[in-house]
Amino acid sequence: MSRKEFSVAVVGATGAVGELMIRVLEERNFPVGEMRYMAAPGEAGKVMKWKGEDVVVQAATPDSFKGVQIALFSAGGKPSLDLAPVAAEAGAVVIDNSSAFRMDPEIPLVVPEVNPGDVALYRHRGIIANPNCTTIIMLVALKPLHDFARVRRVVVSSYQSASGAGAKGIAELEQQARDWSAGKPLEVSAFRHQLFFNLIPHIDSFTENGFTKEEMKMHNETRKMLHDDRIMVNATCVRVAVLTAHSESVTIETEKEITPGKAVELLKAAPGVEVMDEPEKGVYPMPLFAAGQDICYVGRIRKDFSAPNSLNFWVVGDQLRKGAATNAVQIAEILARDYL
Repeated sequence: MSRKEFSVAVVGATGAVGELMIRVLEERNFPVGEMRYMAAPGEAGKVMKWKGEDVVVQAATPDSFKGVQIALFSAGGKPSLDLAPVAAEAGAVVIDNSSAFRMDPEIPLVVPEVNPGDVALYRHRGIIANPNCTTIIMLVALKPLHDFARVRRVVVSSYQSASGAGAKGIAELEQQARDWSAGKPLEVSAFRHQLFFNLIPHIDSFTENGFTKEEMKMHNETRKMLHDDRIMVNATCVRVAVLTAHSESVTIETEKEITPGKAVELLKAAPGVEVMDEPEKGVYPMPLFAAGQDICYVGRIRKDFSAPNSLNFWVVGDQLRKGAATNAVQIAEILARDYL
């Protein structure tokens, strides 16, 4: 029996995450019958590849979605707000990578390893939201622990790479490295401060409570995906001089004790996780290992002796792949397999 194929559109196809979505669709052999690339009008006419064949990028307009069954959006919040509901009305299921719909109570927010059953809720509005990359990486590791002992509180510090700010972030860090080596002044534009040889405890804008929007996303999105508004998440998000992959130091308080040994057992059995936890041998997760990968690496698993029922761990994941493109394609795979 031949497998069913789908008409797929990638909106924002010429951007870094859009291009990666295309690559991941190819790598995972997603059943595409027709592929359409869409972008801003200024990108229309550009020729890109799909499995070796030329595909001409078309301008994303309200009239672009007739016949599309799955639309992967990576075009930013304003285009998503303008076009995603139109695409859904035309019959497509939209998987949106922006923050536009994440906290809409009628739109599911999904990490396939965490809450795959919520995909079914797309029927309300025809849209599924892709979570914030930092939240995705944390929750892939958190979910099996939460299922065992219910997480009550999370304290997390993230160490987020330059590519989290897009291509301009990568370019600026690389240029600062070259300029420092040449003894030249370092120019700053993509970030608030020099990133090379530095850390910046400021990602996104600050809110009235003193936390940034990035930090509040970790709180709000965790509660939504775990279906538990009692969980409290205290986050500090920091930009670091790393090109790709976000790292996170996580402390959790749970309703019952999880020993480090039990945590290792649970994490080894969890989807999307690889345990790297032999610190005495220098074996623990680092961005060098996670970059270009689709799984999240967990290590430095240890008892927090400062509070009861408390555990520490370190998790690292590629925020462009698992934190964005791959997560979206995994959602599309669930749709193709179970719903469309």
